Amino acid sequence: MSGIVLCLEPRVEDRILGELIDRGHEILARVQSAREVLAVCDEAASSGTSGAARAAGLAIIVGGATSRLTDALVAGCDERGMRLIVLAGSEFERRHAAELGLFDVLDVSADCDEIEAAMVPGEVPARVDAQSTAPRSGPGAIVAVWGPAGAPGRTTIAINVAAELAAHGHSVVLIDADCYGGAVCPALGLLDEAPGFAAACRLSSGGGFSRAEFERVAQRYVSPRAAFRVLTGLGRASRWPELTAERVAATITACALWCDFVVIDTGFCLESDEEISSDLFAPRRNAATLAALRAADRVFAVGLADPVGLSRLLRGYVELVDAVPGVRTSVVVNRVRSSAVGIGPFGQVAATLERFGSIRAGALLPDDGPGCDAALLLGRTLRDAAPKSPVRAGIRTLVETVLLPEPAGEQAPSSRRRRRRRSARTAAA
Repeated sequence: MSGIVLCLEPRVEDRILGELIDRGHEILARVQSAREVLAVCDEAASSGTSGAARAAGLAIIVGGATSRLTDALVAGCDERGMRLIVLAGSEFERRHAAELGLFDVLDVSADCDEIEAAMVPGEVPARVDAQSTAPRSGPGAIVAVWGPAGAPGRTTIAINVAAELAAHGHSVVLIDADCYGGAVCPALGLLDEAPGFAAACRLSSGGGFSRAEFERVAQRYVSPRAAFRVLTGLGRASRWPELTAERVAATITACALWCDFVVIDTGFCLESDEEISSDLFAPRRNAATLAALRAADRVFAVGLADPVGLSRLLRGYVELVDAVPGVRTSVVVNRVRSSAVGIGPFGQVAATLERFGSIRAGALLPDDGPGCDAALLLGRTLRDAAPKSPVRAGIRTLVETVLLPEPAGEQAPSSRRRRRRRSARTAAA
């Protein structure tokens, strides 16, 4: 029989507690947070000469809620050799568990026979990647983030779009396809010894880019609630010939088979090299950018909110539409501030886009230097480094309204609250 630590919702705990005791299991603790679980395990390990062995033999039964199931808990169980069993009660919780790389995931309605089967002594299963555990019903959506020259914030938008999608329980891979110099790797504090995207492209050219190879070459951005995989970009711009159009397209297509969303940080140049080259079979400098944009289901066109940035965005937007006709495009204007465009900056920017380009912006993001600087300094996403940043709030809204539309027939909580307030005012009148 096993020693068990329970970290479950009260109704789930009440359902299985009595039967586990009747079967002879020892309930060491009933807690409500991952921190308390690890504290109980440390106490068990420090009690007597056999404490470490006893701690290694514990079974941790935890609910799939993000407040209970955390990356720190999974890492702690791995270090101590304890078996972690998750009871997931929703699709979100199952995706959250898969994103943390867990193996033993049962339904919240599982009976004690199933739980005991997962408690069979043996080697603690290794953590695996979410893409190998989450079921796939079809290709995932491909989102490309493009912007003209001048550092408008493509990488910042791409990173945080991936983070917000992951926070909604989706499996996500972020690809750095900027052939002029990748910035995703240093922005997230990841190792850049070998560019993962270039390695994936080489494997794709020979037909060897499998799911196992994807898990090997992709790095993982670790976050308790918004972890995702990253195919890092080129550290040296001179390596751009490795990113041919065929390789890039094949790699993106393969990643879409294993993930719910593929987010691509592209380069800025849309020039078609074939028009100025006599060798039609020579490598093309901008092939990676054009291939990524043409493979995308949605393109975010990012520009800066100042006279130069808006001018570049308006001119580049025309080139973008010509380069990828028919692809759904949303314009995102970054760093909106009165010091650059005058009083009422959001209205000024919206009016400029409407007047000179007949463009309705998908998002106008305020300037938040301290929040973005904190994220860069820590090598984290805005969700992790500055969760209350207005930029993060704007990106989250963009993701929820454009990439994660509300199911038909359902109203957002805010809409329901507004409707209730209107009803109350009407009744009072």
